[in-house]
This record gives sequence, structure tokens and C-alpha cells, in this order.
Amino acid sequence: MNFLSDFQAGLGIALQFDNLLYCFAGVALGTVIGMLPGIGALSTISMLLPLTFYMEPTGAIIMLAGIFYGAQYGGSTASILMNIPGTATNAVTCLDGYPMAKNGRAGVALGMTTIVSFIGGSFSILLLMFLAPLIADVAISFQAPEYFAVILFGLVAASTMASGSVVKGLAMVTVGIVLGLVGLDLNTGVPRFQFGFVEMSDGLSIVALAMGLFGVAEILYNLMNTDGSPFKVQDVTMRSLMPTRQDVKTATAPTIRGMIIGAACGILPGTGATIASFLSYATEKRLSRHPEKFGTGIIEGIAAPEAANNASVQSAFIPTLSLGIPGDAVMAVMLGALMIHGIAPGPALVTQQPELFWGLIMSFWIGNLFLLLLNLPLIGLFVRILKIPYDALYIAMLVFICLGVYSIRNNVFDIFVVVFFGIVGVAMILGRYPAAPLLLGFLLGPMLEENMRRALLVSRGDFSIFVHGPVSATFIVLSVLVLAYGLGRPAMGFLQKMRSRPA
Repeated sequence: MNFLSDFQAGLGIALQFDNLLYCFAGVALGTVIGMLPGIGALSTISMLLPLTFYMEPTGAIIMLAGIFYGAQYGGSTASILMNIPGTATNAVTCLDGYPMAKNGRAGVALGMTTIVSFIGGSFSILLLMFLAPLIADVAISFQAPEYFAVILFGLVAASTMASGSVVKGLAMVTVGIVLGLVGLDLNTGVPRFQFGFVEMSDGLSIVALAMGLFGVAEILYNLMNTDGSPFKVQDVTMRSLMPTRQDVKTATAPTIRGMIIGAACGILPGTGATIASFLSYATEKRLSRHPEKFGTGIIEGIAAPEAANNASVQSAFIPTLSLGIPGDAVMAVMLGALMIHGIAPGPALVTQQPELFWGLIMSFWIGNLFLLLLNLPLIGLFVRILKIPYDALYIAMLVFICLGVYSIRNNVFDIFVVVFFGIVGVAMILGRYPAAPLLLGFLLGPMLEENMRRALLVSRGDFSIFVHGPVSATFIVLSVLVLAYGLGRPAMGFLQKMRSRPA
């Protein structure tokens, strides 16, 4: 009965005119941003964080979430029509989507991706509705040692299980934790790492950090690698979007497998939508009776990864909302948005603020319906957006970034912080240092320190308190195993290379 009442209350909040408007604006903007290669949902959400400072918390999170899962829909358009992924999660869609477009089936590919994206997202919303409250009920009894162990596991998993160098990921997490320590000590009030700047007494701004690393850095990097001219794309009609009955039959099983893989990857910290889409594609290729056809333009090659990446995006909200542990950089920014509004993420959010939690979930259903209605009849209009000159677009974005970060505290120092981290972000891209672990470390580092010190105060300095309880001990062991696995992969690869060299 409580579930039904929460469901009805959440639906009433989601159907409020302001929240409907924010939801529609979020998914529409996310669709457009996802189509434009090189921008991405993360950069857009980071740039819009200052705007949400003046909004109601529920409407702000609804709009930011709409941008996130809306970008997954839009990202497939550039992948199919231009062989350029709008977002990293849509990269695998290029493998069969673009060949389908060259074979004259671009409309069918776009229509199918919209349908399977809706199915994958809906599946994960159901999981969110049932799993998040259960996890929150268990986590509400957590003490400081349990929180420390869970946060530690999230940081280790996010830095070692993602693609790229494990050592670089761990290094970036460490840098993020150090940046999170800037400001006044929570217990003693002693300034730390301020270097004489009074403006840093309250710590570095999450908005300035995120906008620098993901907004300015991406813009500068893309300006270095493009001439600013618009892309040439083919037009798509509404009639060409309808898949055949055979297409639907062929795509059914891959869609089901893809959404299950995507939901599982979204729940696990450090995996995310990119890994989910590639894993689902590899699974379909392995299960297929004709694996040689993959890459030539078959419907299974787009149905599975598109269902997976949308399922992953929605299911990523499960650990973020129920435990307060973000699994990737976008979830970390969403967590920061909650903190800006004075909302403590975690089990208390689900149990003490059910209006926000259930209103957000109901908005996911509405947002997915909006996306279905937007992407099918208006696909021709969205395709024309790809013809916007990039040089004009990026200049406007840089101006809005500076205005946005200044408007939060009316402090010029924050603009310098954005510029500094924008330059650092470009250097990290060129050096292939991942920015997502740094942001996760920045957000979770203070929480990790607070719970560690609280636990040690209770135990009077005895570190064994972290392995006394079954929950904390389990997550400590999991952290060690994940770390050993992550560091063991490159070591084993190096040994195999050395053995294969001729004497």
C-alpha cells in the first residue's frame, strides 16, 4: 500500500506543469546535444549546473537527468548518418548503423534505435522502482565503517574496471581526493591546501571543477581537431523510419539480452554505458550463427548496444540514489547537483524525501515517452541541426560557461578555476588520463575521510573496526580483489608479451 501511495505521489509531482516543462526541455536538449559530436551530456550538464542553482531541487534533477538519458537517444543519429558517434556510448553503433545507412536503410536504423532505446530504458526504470528502495532500507542501518567500505569500493571499482590504464585511473582518483580536502578541516576548522587564497576556504567549487574538466576541456580539444564547418548528412523521412516485421523479429532477442547486460553494467561502479554497449555487441556476435555479417549493416548490431546503453544510463541511478555512490562521472555531477541544493544523497533521500525520489522516477517514464514522440516524427528536423557551424556553437558555449560559474558566487576567482582546470583537462585528454575518476574522488573523498575519522574515533584508533562487521568486511575484501584484478591485467599482458618475444 505504501508503494502505491508513493507511486501516486511521485506521478503527481512529475505531472506538475513546471516539472513537465523541465523534463521536456531536458530530453529535447539532450537529444540535440547527443547528436552533435564532441559535446556530450557530461559537458552540457556541467555547464547547466549554475542554472539549476536557482531552480527547485526536483525540477533541477529532472532536467539534468533528462539531458543524460536524452543524449543516448540522440547520439545514435550521428553514429548512423555520419559514422561519428555523438557520445562515446554510441561508438559501437557505427559498426552496423553506418553500413545500414549506406545500404539505404538509415531510416530503419534510426527508427529501431529509438524503439529499443525506449525498451531498454523502461526495463531499468522498473528495476530502479523496486531495487533502490530495498537497497536504501538495508543501507539506512549502515554506520561509519560500512559507509567507508562502500565508498572505498566505489572508488576502486570506478578507477580499475573502466577502460584505459588502471594506474592512471588510480592516480586520478588520488588527485581528486586531495582536491576534495581543500578548505577547512571538518573537525578542527584548520585551513588545508589553500596556498594563501581566502577564496578556497570553502573548498573548490564542484561546478567550476566539472565545467573546467568536461566543458572547457572538451570544447578546446574539439576546436583543436575540427575546422568548424558543418557536417554533410543525408535527409531522413518519417516513412523510412518504420522497420519491417522481420526486423522486429530479428531484433527482439538481442534487445532483451542487451537491456539485461546494460542494467547490470549500470549498477556496477566503474563500468557504465560504454562498456555495456561494447559488451552487448560482442555477446551478440559470439552467439550469432553468422558472425561474419556483423559490421556489414545488420539490425542485431544496433539493437543490442542501443538497448544496453540506455538501460545502463537509467540503472546507474540505483546506486547513486540509494547509496549515494555514483558509478560514473555523470552520476557524480548529478550527486553534486543534489549537494548544491542541500540534499544529502543516499538512503535518507529515499526514505526521508520520497517526493523527490518518486517524482524523479515518474519523470523518467514521462521523459522516455517524450523521447519516443520527439525522435520518431521530428527526426528530419533534428538531422538538420547537424548542419550548425561548430565554430559559432563553441564560442557561445564558452561565454555561457564563464557567465554561469560567475553567477553562483559572484566571484571572479571561480572563472580562473574553470580556465585552469580546462587547460588541465586538455592536457589529461592528450595524455589519456581519465577525468571521471578525478571527479569521483573529488566528490567522494570528503565523505571517505569523514566516515574513516568517525569510525576511528569510535574505535580509538583501531583499524580493525573496518573488518568487524560483515558488510564492511565484505566490501573491503571486494575492494582488494577488484584492485588486484585491475592491476593484474596489465601485468599478465606484459608477461605474455615478454614470453612471445624471440630469444
